[in-house]
Amino acid sequence: MKDGSIPIAHSAADFAITAQSLVKRYKHATSPALDNFNLQLHKGEFFGLLGPNGAGKTTAIAILSGLFPPDRGTVSIMGMGFKNKSQPIKEILGLVPQDIALYNPLSAAENLVFFGKMYGIKGDALQNRIERSLHLAGLVEHGDRPVSTFSGGMKRRLNLAVGLLNDPQILFLDEPTVGIDAQSRHLIHEQLITLNKQGMTILYTTHYMEEAMELCSRIGIIDGGRMIEQGSPAELLQQNQSRNLEELFLQLTGKGLRDT
Repeated sequence: MKDGSIPIAHSAADFAITAQSLVKRYKHATSPALDNFNLQLHKGEFFGLLGPNGAGKTTAIAILSGLFPPDRGTVSIMGMGFKNKSQPIKEILGLVPQDIALYNPLSAAENLVFFGKMYGIKGDALQNRIERSLHLAGLVEHGDRPVSTFSGGMKRRLNLAVGLLNDPQILFLDEPTVGIDAQSRHLIHEQLITLNKQGMTILYTTHYMEEAMELCSRIGIIDGGRMIEQGSPAELLQQNQSRNLEELFLQLTGKGLRDT
């Protein structure tokens, strides 16, 4: 589906996420960050959102996770809208941002306590979640260490664990493996695959094409704030007669540099 337009044959409640005609323009920007952006995710889907720098990936995740509203367009999460159901929606969402969102002076366990209380988790339930999160992140033996002493991979794994503290039904991840070693990336992949098999809906942005091929049942390519192509990796490669995902990506978004 070239433009990501949304069929109307289904109820919004049939999908984990439905975004229709989203527009977002930042002050002083020459073009919108999102421009008629459409997206629909089935419950339990592992969806990869790919795009060059500045394509609109992070803005899309911010709006879909309720951090701020679009200028125009609508978002439905499990059939609910942020305007009337903001709190119930936030209770079922998890967000792992691109930037590390941890307090360096605190230990791993203290970070989990802090964020757990922000979620409203208390007592034995919080302690159980902390123990589970440290195990998930491969940090059981490092729970009392200050985060300032952690490697980049350890911080990324703890960042993921924080995003999972509230047992979300839908998880947003914005480039969660950037700049880490192969071992940490492998552990994060394993955990995400397991969570998805257990029914969690995942929206994942990445610049690593091999990640998208390995993890995602479906991908969307965004550029200029618009969804320009989406489908399973195999069908997109076949439709566009591309040898691999990197070739397809460059074919659709061009080879011009975007990091200047």
